[in-house]
Amino acid sequence: MTTQTLERPTAVVSEQPEKHETSKWIGFSVILSAMILNILDSTILNVAAPSIQRDLTLSASALEWIAAAYTLAIAVGLLAGGRLGDAFGRKRMLMTGLVGFVASSVLCSVAWSADVLVAGRVAQGLAAALMIPQTFGLIRDVFGPAEIGKAFAAFGPAIGLSTVLGPVVAGLLIKLDAFGTDWRSLFLINVPVGLFAIVVGRKVLPDSEPAHRGARLDWVGLALTAAVSFLVVFPLVEGRTLGWPVWLVAVAAAAVPLLVVVGKRQQGRIARGETPLVELSVLRKRSYVSGVVFTMVFFGSIVGFSLTTGLFLQIGLGMTPMRAALYLAGFAVGAFFGSGVGAWATTAVGRPILHVGLAIMGVGTFVLYASVRGAADIGWLQLVPGMVVYGLGMGMIFVPLFSIIMGEIEDHEVGSASGMLESFQQLGASIGVAALATLFFATIKLEDGGPVAAAVAGRHVLAAEHTLLVSLVLIAVAFAIGFLLPKKARAMGH
Repeated sequence: MTTQTLERPTAVVSEQPEKHETSKWIGFSVILSAMILNILDSTILNVAAPSIQRDLTLSASALEWIAAAYTLAIAVGLLAGGRLGDAFGRKRMLMTGLVGFVASSVLCSVAWSADVLVAGRVAQGLAAALMIPQTFGLIRDVFGPAEIGKAFAAFGPAIGLSTVLGPVVAGLLIKLDAFGTDWRSLFLINVPVGLFAIVVGRKVLPDSEPAHRGARLDWVGLALTAAVSFLVVFPLVEGRTLGWPVWLVAVAAAAVPLLVVVGKRQQGRIARGETPLVELSVLRKRSYVSGVVFTMVFFGSIVGFSLTTGLFLQIGLGMTPMRAALYLAGFAVGAFFGSGVGAWATTAVGRPILHVGLAIMGVGTFVLYASVRGAADIGWLQLVPGMVVYGLGMGMIFVPLFSIIMGEIEDHEVGSASGMLESFQQLGASIGVAALATLFFATIKLEDGGPVAAAVAGRHVLAAEHTLLVSLVLIAVAFAIGFLLPKKARAMGH
């Protein structure tokens, strides 16, 4: 009797911490699922674009819109996503975003036209913009300050591995063609992952008190910002198809006065004591503004380059999606190892690591250009070494970049500055996709006899050469801007 009385509390004490620890990691898996959904769908067209183009009989500009719609929607939505999490709670916004992401993925999977697929991609992007700003805050809520290091130690490799395997999984799904789904399976795979995150997340994620309950968002300012982004991207996507008319230049120019209106509106909200979309004080810091421009050039270059490389492999060289995915994994493998160097260099080296990474990216790009230029037979020996080197430099920049750009930001500006930086990252990606894909299609001229005629005439190689040269120029521009960034990264926890 006495023994039983003494043993029972011991059993309870030993089991409860284990149960609590397991619950933390289950919650972590939910947050990680949301991040992986975004990673997969932000890169999905690198492998699936040619299959989608053939199946839906798309024009080049329609294909560009399908790629740009996702990143453009995220760019605008991120400005609201973080604020909504503060106003209504991180868990609620993550769950809402997951539901929207699953529903929009189903819409994409059954799309019967370019318009429907673009609409689905916009909805996906907006849902992702609602999810992503909540993830890091939820990790802090789940693990607490004492154990957050363990979570981030697992987070980096998990994201890196997902980035490596993403193109391979995409190629494999298209190759399997389960139930005749072809490229549509890349959207359908989001459904079980999203449903897992919704069902499990509702049970295990903590209901934290909103940081700014009842805060009112500037929806008009958000709509105006969306209009500015659209006016910038629309001419790049449609210009070649429409023959670059004068009115299209006027459309792009209209973004400037509209941007001024957005700025004036935010100043008015601050004067009235209302919450602005962004803290305008960050725009008075040269290092931060330089970082925003750097981010747009850098991500515009790598996202646009990744898409055009996938198009070159499949449309130009006639590779299957699976084979192209294995080649594209070279970028991710290099980035996986480069990110390890970048993680160490964030505090140990600071800004110089960005220049080292860019220099290595430049070497990789030049190796690719030299290997492709005038080559009659292009295989793994001509492509993979340059891809891995490019990815290595890219990975060195990924980890420290945002911390370095935020180096001179005040504590009260961090939330606004990071949200705006992420938005401009996505806007840069949209512009990069539009610009480099337009250049690729303008050079390969598929309308003149299709892919076979382009290959016979060597236009596919010429298209690759042109995009590689522009990528080199963008790397050089980013290299120059990098000198204006803060020398040291922002300290962790500040």
